[in-house]
Amino acid sequence: MQNTKEIKMKINKLYRLYTLVCFAMLCFSSMVTAQSAGTELSATVVDEQGNPLTGVNIYGPGGSRASTNDNGLFNITLPNDEIVVVEKKGYESQFVSLSTIAGNITLVKSDFLASEDDEINMGVATRNRRDMVGSVSSVNTKDRLTYDNTQFVRDYIAGLTVGVRGTANVRGIGNALFVIDGVFGRDPNVLNMEEVEQITVLKDANAVALYGSQGQNGVIVINTKRGKINKKEVNVNVRSGIRTPLALPNYLDAATFMELRNEAFLNDGLDLDVVGFPQEQIQNTRSGLNPIEYPDADLYDFIQPFITTHNVISEFSGGNDKSQYYVNVGWLYNEDWININEDINAGTNRFNVRGNIDFKVNDWITSSIDGVAILSSDKSSRSNLLNANTTFLPFDYAPLIPVSLLDTENNPDLATLLAGANVFDGNLLGTAQQIQENAPVARAIAGGYQNRVFRVTQFNNAINFDLSRITEGLSAKTYISFDFFDTYTTSIANQYRAYAITGWEDGKITGLQDFGQDRRDLSENVASNGFVTRIGMYALVNYDKTFAKNHSINTTFLGYYNSEKRDGTVQTDRDSHLGFQLTYDFKKKLFVDFSGAYAHSLKLPEGNRGGFSPTVGLGYILSEESFLKDSNFVNYLKLKASGGIISSDRGIGGYYLYEENYRDGASFGWADGLYSNRRQDITQGGNPNLGFEERIDLNVGFESYLMNSLWLEANYFRTELDKQLVFLADQYPSYYNTFRPRDNFNADLYTGFELGLNFNKTFNDFSIGLGANVLYSQTEATKRSETNEFAYQNRQGLELSSIFGYEDLGFYTPSDFTTDTEGNLVLNSGLPVPNFATVQPGDIRYADQNGDDIIDQDDQIAIGQSASPWTYGVNLNLKYKRFNLFVLGTGQTGGDANKLTGFSNYFSPNGTDKYSEEVLGRWTPQTANTATFPRLSSGDNQNNFRTSTFWLYDNSFFRINRAQLTYEFTDALCDKIGVQDFSLNLQGTNLIEVAENRRIRQLNVGSGPQARSYTLGIRMSF
Repeated sequence: MQNTKEIKMKINKLYRLYTLVCFAMLCFSSMVTAQSAGTELSATVVDEQGNPLTGVNIYGPGGSRASTNDNGLFNITLPNDEIVVVEKKGYESQFVSLSTIAGNITLVKSDFLASEDDEINMGVATRNRRDMVGSVSSVNTKDRLTYDNTQFVRDYIAGLTVGVRGTANVRGIGNALFVIDGVFGRDPNVLNMEEVEQITVLKDANAVALYGSQGQNGVIVINTKRGKINKKEVNVNVRSGIRTPLALPNYLDAATFMELRNEAFLNDGLDLDVVGFPQEQIQNTRSGLNPIEYPDADLYDFIQPFITTHNVISEFSGGNDKSQYYVNVGWLYNEDWININEDINAGTNRFNVRGNIDFKVNDWITSSIDGVAILSSDKSSRSNLLNANTTFLPFDYAPLIPVSLLDTENNPDLATLLAGANVFDGNLLGTAQQIQENAPVARAIAGGYQNRVFRVTQFNNAINFDLSRITEGLSAKTYISFDFFDTYTTSIANQYRAYAITGWEDGKITGLQDFGQDRRDLSENVASNGFVTRIGMYALVNYDKTFAKNHSINTTFLGYYNSEKRDGTVQTDRDSHLGFQLTYDFKKKLFVDFSGAYAHSLKLPEGNRGGFSPTVGLGYILSEESFLKDSNFVNYLKLKASGGIISSDRGIGGYYLYEENYRDGASFGWADGLYSNRRQDITQGGNPNLGFEERIDLNVGFESYLMNSLWLEANYFRTELDKQLVFLADQYPSYYNTFRPRDNFNADLYTGFELGLNFNKTFNDFSIGLGANVLYSQTEATKRSETNEFAYQNRQGLELSSIFGYEDLGFYTPSDFTTDTEGNLVLNSGLPVPNFATVQPGDIRYADQNGDDIIDQDDQIAIGQSASPWTYGVNLNLKYKRFNLFVLGTGQTGGDANKLTGFSNYFSPNGTDKYSEEVLGRWTPQTANTATFPRLSSGDNQNNFRTSTFWLYDNSFFRINRAQLTYEFTDALCDKIGVQDFSLNLQGTNLIEVAENRRIRQLNVGSGPQARSYTLGIRMSF
């Protein structure tokens, strides 16, 4: 329901946004780069053989730029004897000035995967991709954001990074540790993609060893952008679009609902004259002649057909050889799906500011200071109509009562009531007598609002020390970070009057009963939802040295500490470890890496709090050998293998689990009742030998570059998570219960492979980029302590996400029953009897797995698995002249899902639950051969709605996550309007999904719908 005021509000909001953006563009377009008087520098750039290099970029102070011509010559004016940056992709950059130039400038060609663009910032250390032997995948966002302009970091991870299932799960082992700008454990949801420069996934034990216990499940490192010397940039990205629902729940209309509820009453042997809906009510409701007297209400009618979204981000960066800066300022707005409260503008607003500063203290000390502030608010009414609709029965009452239906002429009391009533768009707020003023629509319109606010403040400082004065290649670094997150809710709780209809005559309302009173809340209420504070720090020493030309070592020693305090918890989470890494290489083609950590855990008993994590990795660049060095087919080929053990307490779910715990029990009397004491009950058994869990890892793989166009990487992995904490079921009798201690026992095995490829080729004005990645990860519970009577119920040897339930054999039929002398249905002899409830024809029949003629919990078996072993992503980038088309698709196969969970009984309405379209396929004697749903029952059916193969569905899918068409305007136009780059893009998300059960997968019940979005955006650089 949208009134004129709401529409004007939206128009005014869009107008203000448009004005703001236009003003910003006007200001930036008016900027000109004025060269002050100075000295002209002219030089020629050549390679190591003396050949002139064309297309070399030269960056001068103040944002001045130049590039070399076909003869390698450039000219640039410098105000003083300042630094000039000379760079070309694939070559090592140089910093030159007037006083240091003597003849030509020579650029040295970088080794493959050893240029500045190939540096992998791993949070605590930086390595060239060429030198790494662990399993590492990385994505640089440079230039990509122009044609793949997405907002959220997790959307960028899914489908583009090799070895990641979804947005955080590395190789199916579990959620990875996020490291953002060197800070362990930060949340990637606070970032927008425009801030991000590089995303790196560390997957095997050797790659994650420096991160200690926290890196057990893998590490995803995200580095934000930083200012560059002499590279002054201003970027503006503006996007605006709409979102439409992919699917909405389809509940039955009121008349059909009442008919089927009557059918359920009959199935249960009840008398419709006593409990049923009268046929007159059903017919009048279906006719729709008076939808207020005979309502057929659906709260989903209040959902908007589309909602708007807006996003504006500005970036400012630059600097000189003394200091550099990067600033990101952003605003994101998403309208709410339901916006019927005139007093609020329902939706989410997010503001973010980031500042990254790097500066030189003196010749041997540099430092950086980063600061982030985020304020996010989600404003809505105090009633969640999407959730309320899961239980709102369509025939109960009309949520809105038109004033025009009130017979005030013949009923003076109604006229008096109406005179003092608040009228909303010609309606009174409707309710029913049994709920009084607690009607969801009434509360949504008149009950005030709630505003959930989320605030983030982050600060980190790094100090880098060049200790080459002590010995060449020696450096050190200190790092400290402070994070504060807090959430709170502000609300206005208005009181309001709602009305229940008590009388009708000749189609007019003759009686109303009012509940509540109209009174506005004059004070805003504030309630804290909790906070988190985090302090992290580390210090490291690094030594990088080449000996005798062909031998190099790079070693790092790290000390790390992190403290995290959450509101409402007594124990502060603390993590600390010492880490080391020693890499040796011979001729930059043979690499040996020893990495490890010594972790300390407060979760373990004294004497067991230290855990050592040794790893080793080997790498061999085969393409450096003479038989491949000059190959035109194999440009690069590296073989690698690694293994190790990571000791971790990440899977230990609490503190003091190694101690015996006691509490006061019941009282008992003694001395003939004159005195009493309390028993002491044990709540937890102790184990002084409790230790770390272990990840035991093996990784074998290769990476290669073929025909100067095809990048390939592949890894086989075998990971065992051993010594997991459990209660041993087979070591203690069941009556011990709380006496049992925890032990390091369970073990899980993860095996599989990952494959990634990227193909890039240019043909004149046309270029193609094709990327794909595949992850296969199979799991197994290799060790369990179990005492099940039947072997088929043991978890050992099964997939970790195995779903246990009953095997359904279809529906019971009338032939499965006989009628006794009292007219009751009795199961035929030879058929197993369910012990849950008495069954009838149309109920689900289950297999008797143990042959005891009883259906009970002993008949549950493994019927599926929720995890998909196969996940994959594919992306296509086509460019023709100034047009660019990018498409990203992701998919999974091999996993199952359960209709009984996560859908608020939409697919499994039972008893008095609200009926959805699913029940149209119910079993009846007439539909026995085609039924897709069990018989209806008015009571709680204890047989049908148990996890079984009947309710499982294949969760495989392939989806086009997003597609973007981009047009980059000509340089001539950009020069004319005073910008460096200017592009226009149109993007769509969630465009297509191919899946057997797409209807189920795309449905959200009780919350906001999954959406397809269409966004128009512009990007400008100055």
